[in-house]
Amino acid sequence: MEWWLILIIIFCSLTFIFLIGLPVAFSFLFINIISFYLFIGGEPALKQLILSIYQSVTKFTLLPIPLFIIMGEVMFQSGITNNMMDALDKWLGRIPGRLSLLTVAGGAIFAALSGSSMASAAMLGSLLVPEMIKKGYKNEMSIGPILGSGGLAILIPPTILGVCLAAIGRFSVGDFLIAIVIPGIISACVKAIYIILRCWMQPQLAPSYDLASRASLSEKLSLTVRYILPLGSIFFLAVGLIFFGVATPSEAAALGAVGCFILAFAYRGLTWEVVWKSMEQTVKLSVMILMIITGSTAFSEIMAFSGASSRLVEIASHLPVHPMVLVISMQIVVLILGCFMESLTILMVTLPIFMPVINALGINPLWFGAILLVNIEVGIITPPFGMVLFVTKGVVPPHISMEEVYRAGIPFIICDLVVMILLLSFPALVLWLPGLMR
Repeated sequence: MEWWLILIIIFCSLTFIFLIGLPVAFSFLFINIISFYLFIGGEPALKQLILSIYQSVTKFTLLPIPLFIIMGEVMFQSGITNNMMDALDKWLGRIPGRLSLLTVAGGAIFAALSGSSMASAAMLGSLLVPEMIKKGYKNEMSIGPILGSGGLAILIPPTILGVCLAAIGRFSVGDFLIAIVIPGIISACVKAIYIILRCWMQPQLAPSYDLASRASLSEKLSLTVRYILPLGSIFFLAVGLIFFGVATPSEAAALGAVGCFILAFAYRGLTWEVVWKSMEQTVKLSVMILMIITGSTAFSEIMAFSGASSRLVEIASHLPVHPMVLVISMQIVVLILGCFMESLTILMVTLPIFMPVINALGINPLWFGAILLVNIEVGIITPPFGMVLFVTKGVVPPHISMEEVYRAGIPFIICDLVVMILLLSFPALVLWLPGLMR
């Protein structure tokens, strides 16, 4: 059977199974079993599938996934980030869009501690949206920053999705976590600049108000030392040690997880209930993610055995276009998929097709992966099915409609597109920091 016909059959079957509501991991498992049996070679192929599944989840490089998840869960369940938000609030003073900027700053710091966009959006939304509505903030400056800041957890390490992307794409997890530090900072800065400019031009979106009391410099410094710097130590353990070559990603993730438990205990937020909930959520999410990775690995093997990977590489390498055109075309495909699919599903479907082409064209996978990760960040706030849209709708007041949530996120989608353009235009923004590790 021709390779292109095999691809069409697989994708049509996947689409049908998704539409009937079968979970993504089981959908890919079903398709992989049928494809291995029919297209690769009966019962021996099924034995190869079992071996592939075993090998795909027994890699040391995947160990950071459950460790990064438990970091975020401990931070979220123990509530120790609330004091961090109070400390940041003292520093902002009377800047235009003060509470919106607090959302972005808090989202960036929480992203550097958790890697969970949904936990970040839930935490920021429940803490800040009621206060912003009470102060007269419009949806663009109350709900919008929640959506934009939730996406930062995808891009700023330690990021669970970043580890999955590197693992599925088969390039260095440690180098990739370092490579996306600057893009994450740029994304947060672009959103902060947008908020300041928009509130300066349209003050009615975020009315100014008198502060109940102004904190002195000594009080600000005291709060920073007590509640922000200790959280910064978690980022150093999880990412800084990788940069300095002291620890592997797995070792750094383990140290970061231990640090989170110590901080939760020090701030009196560590209870048996917090530990149980954190462990329970970690197991659920880890099993789901690892099952999806097994499906993606088997799908890559189907692509290779069917000849689709080699034929796509051959076609791409002979196209009379610049490689940048292919990279942009791939990003457009991901943008479209982001409207309808969950982040990990997009990685499962696209990376087995994209990465052989990227490697054949000599494109740096760290650079491509960083752009793809920003694109995924767009997808989680893109109507109609962006996951963070639904999380945010669940924590805002009931009178705010889903349509209003959709509209509030549009400016922050544009901010992410600006970041993508910057990364496409200046690859050094991604590659400079990993280059210092050499």
